[in-house]
Amino acid sequence: RRGAMAGAFSLREVLAAFQACVTERREVLLAPYLSGWRGLIRFLHTLGAIFSFISKDAVAKVQIMEDYCRGEQREKYVSLQSMVEYELAQGLVDLQVRSGRSDSGCRTVLRLHRALRWLQLFLEGLRTGRQDSRTSVICTDSYNASLAAYHPWVVRKAATVAFRTLPPRNAFLEIMNVGTAEEAAAALGEALPYICDVYDITQELFAQHELLELP
Repeated sequence: RRGAMAGAFSLREVLAAFQACVTERREVLLAPYLSGWRGLIRFLHTLGAIFSFISKDAVAKVQIMEDYCRGEQREKYVSLQSMVEYELAQGLVDLQVRSGRSDSGCRTVLRLHRALRWLQLFLEGLRTGRQDSRTSVICTDSYNASLAAYHPWVVRKAATVAFRTLPPRNAFLEIMNVGTAEEAAAALGEALPYICDVYDITQELFAQHELLELP
């Protein structure tokens, strides 16, 4: 059905994956990063078809990265840092308009990185929101502050219309599978700093190599 992406969403699993991502040398390991993303995709699936425009893209990007991590050059794809160094040295990254080449790891991770920012902002909004906070507003604000800039108008319009149908905050917190709304908010408080850390390291790495605006 959905293969490796199927199964119940578990916030604890996502927390463990992102926690395992960052080494003492502040490198981001790709295996736990992709594992964390698989968990986030399960979260998107539980929200139904309205998020498919993001989840389908994320599934495709995770698959591309998993192929790199299992491929002939897999030792170059152990961490984000080793991947960036390798791909830039080999001229595998299209810095201008894309040629017919398959998607580089850098470009693929950049797409996941942008979506991660939206999820990070959205989950933070859910965590800090009041019981009567409108999830549609939280989601729209998070989207406008992150992914919207990279989507064409027609997608942005469809997204904001779709967000209006989102369930109330407590229904979201129940999806986290960690108990009551209060327990879910506490678990998000535990998980989000790890997601933020991975996001910040990636942002800095890509900025350093001028990769943040890859076509």
